[in-house]
Amino acid sequence: MTNLFDLTGRVAIVTGGNGGIGLGMARGLAQAGAAVAIVGRDAAKSGAAVAGLQQNGVNAISVIADVTDKAAVDRMVARTQREFGRVDILVNNAGINIRKAPHALAPEEWDSVIRTNLTSAFLCSQAVHPAMKQAGGGKIINIGSMMSIFGASFAPAYAASKGGIVQFTRSCAVAWAADNIQVNAILPGWIDTDLTKRARAEIDGLHDRVLARTPAARWGAIDDFAGIAVFLASRASDFVTGTAIPVDGGYSVMG
Repeated sequence: MTNLFDLTGRVAIVTGGNGGIGLGMARGLAQAGAAVAIVGRDAAKSGAAVAGLQQNGVNAISVIADVTDKAAVDRMVARTQREFGRVDILVNNAGINIRKAPHALAPEEWDSVIRTNLTSAFLCSQAVHPAMKQAGGGKIINIGSMMSIFGASFAPAYAASKGGIVQFTRSCAVAWAADNIQVNAILPGWIDTDLTKRARAEIDGLHDRVLARTPAARWGAIDDFAGIAVFLASRASDFVTGTAIPVDGGYSVMG
């Protein structure tokens, strides 16, 4: 029987793939056989991530790019095609957060979060569409958040960007279904990353509140995203599109 989860011969671009959830997903895709382009702005961090993948026999490259800049995004896609010959999978994972109440957030801070979290997904998706259409199909995985479902006083721009990710995902899923491109979103819960370490330092009592509400009784780990990445990038999900799947240990379904 054909292995529906086999990604041998496939090529993935993972933005923000040099750490956190992005790296967890990149590892999963690589383990399933994909070649991976790790995209980020920190050359040293990206180089270390690629070296780690290559030690395990993965065909991986580092692409330094600002994914909020269209010209840089176009170069990112061209470089990946030049190195690997194709693009089959895009993971839009680049993201930042500025934790302030709505009345305290400066317009330039709002713009920075929206550009990094939402506009980058638009630019990258638009850039890979021709290559995927020419290849006969593709997979786009957008990283939303549990903040796509509900709000928080300290994350107005972040929540807006992640809610936008879900609606953007649905629009692309409908627009590109005829091109055999499936577009889905993942909504991470509270995951143990550098980003959430800062949140725990800034928000008193956050750690204990997360544990108390999460049925799985733990914070998520980046490796918890390997399986969902492989599923949404593989033939196993060929009839799944426009969805937004929480990966949160049950946090979002608790009352």
